Order: sequence, then structure tokens, then C-alpha cells
Amino acid sequence: MKLFSWRCIRMWQRNRDVFVRLWHSEAPGAIAEPILILVAMGLGLGAYVGLVDGQRYIEFIAPGIIASYAMFSASFECTYGTFFRMEYQKTFDAVIATPLSVEDVIAGEIFWGATRSMLTGTVILTIAAAFQLVHSPWAILIPLVCFLEGVVFASIAVFYTSMVPAIYTFNYYFTLFITPMFFFSGVFFPLSSFPQIVQTLSWIIPLTPVVHLTRSLVSGDVHLGLLWVFGLVLLFAAGFFSLSLFTMRRRLAVLKGLCCRTTWLDSTAQVKAPFYMLNIENYSVEL
Repeated sequence: MKLFSWRCIRMWQRNRDVFVRLWHSEAPGAIAEPILILVAMGLGLGAYVGLVDGQRYIEFIAPGIIASYAMFSASFECTYGTFFRMEYQKTFDAVIATPLSVEDVIAGEIFWGATRSMLTGTVILTIAAAFQLVHSPWAILIPLVCFLEGVVFASIAVFYTSMVPAIYTFNYYFTLFITPMFFFSGVFFPLSSFPQIVQTLSWIIPLTPVVHLTRSLVSGDVHLGLLWVFGLVLLFAAGFFSLSLFTMRRRLAVLKGLCCRTTWLDSTAQVKAPFYMLNIENYSVEL
């Protein structure tokens, strides 16, 4: 498996430029929804819930909201966004015809998804601070945690995108994978409230260690035990990043071969006959 190069930043820049032009169409929903969840669950439901692990309920769920919406941001960007760029806009066809390798394109997509995750986490962290829910200077590290989380979920999303036959297949991804993590990762209630087997299985899903990290950083409960949690997130990131490079390369390599083969046939046909005599069959390529 080839590694990506520094040229992946070009793919990242392309996505950044599009976002800078269109951010106003996405920002209201991305900001409003976490606020509504925080207020509705934290203040509404929180009025009927006592202290949770010695915290008010709104203080308990705020770090989980940061981590979960950072997850949503990277997941949407690298499922629907990546699929549209690959299949409908044909952006990938154009990019892989340049000096950028397939790995550069994939890495650029993943790093852009991680950047979106970091931006979302930073915005929600600022909102939580405005609600006076942040009690530790360690919280300044949360954007970095969100970036690493973004690498994890962007990689998983790209891995899934590399296998889907149609855009409708993403319904399964969000219904059967993302939504259960939202409820079983300790966002809204402690994992200790689950049976022991569910607690153990919860640590297998990638969101749980991130929620644990963000909650510790917001509350200031920082200790050496967090190192193995951080290591678990790194393991998820490295594993799924490598897997997404492998599986997406298999899909994009076909596109690059098609592009190069079509270009060669085009140049050959133009030498042999005038353009008005060309048969469209000359451009057919067997996959």
C-alpha cells in the first residue's frame, strides 16, 4: 500500500475553498442543533434529573454533545460529501488525472473531514463556555481531540463510502452505526447504568473513548489513566485510516485507469480519422 504525500494538502485546500464560499448555508444548522439539544436535554430533562457523577445534568452532557457532533460533522462530510464529489460532481476523476495520487485524494478528504470535526467541536465548546459549563483550562485541548476524532470517523466514513453502490445505502450507516453510538457511548448517561456486558461492548465503539476524554478535559479530571484512552483513539485512527486508503484506492484506481485509457484512445482516434468520422465505440472501456 502506497503512502500519501504532501500533495494531499491540495485536496484539502480545494474542499476548504468550497466551504469558505458556502459556509453560510451550513453554519446555522450546525450551530443551532447542538444548542437545541443542550438546552432541551440539559435544562428540560435536567430539571427532573438529579446530580450525575456529582455534576448537574447539563454539565454532564455538554462534553458528550461536543464529541458527538464532532463525529456527525466528519461523518456527513465524508459520506454524502465524498460520494457526491466522487460520483456526481466527478471531482475525483479530475483530481486523479493530475500529479496527485489516489492516496493523496483520500488523505485530503479525511483530513478535511477531521478539520470540519475540529471546527464543529470548537464552536460547541465556545457555546458550552458561554453557558458556564467549562470548568478547567484543560478544555483548550479539546479541539485537538476533536481533530483526532475527526480522523477516526472520516476514515470510517470513507471506508464505507468506498463500498456503497448508491447514495441511499448511507441510511444503513447512520441508522445502524452512528445513531447507536450516539446513545451507547455515555453521552446522555453514565456507562455504569448499563449491564456489564454492554459497558464492555461500549468501549469497542470509537465514540466512547472520545466522550471520556472530552468529559475529563472539561471537568479538569486529568490523570495518567487517560493515556490508554488516548492510545485507544490513536489505534482507531491508524487502523481505519489505513483501511480506508486500501479500500478507496481499489475504487478510485478504476477511475484513474478509465481516465488514462480514454485519453489514449482519444489521441489515437484523432490521428487515424477526422473527428466527424469517429465512432463512439472507440471510447468504450471494459472495467
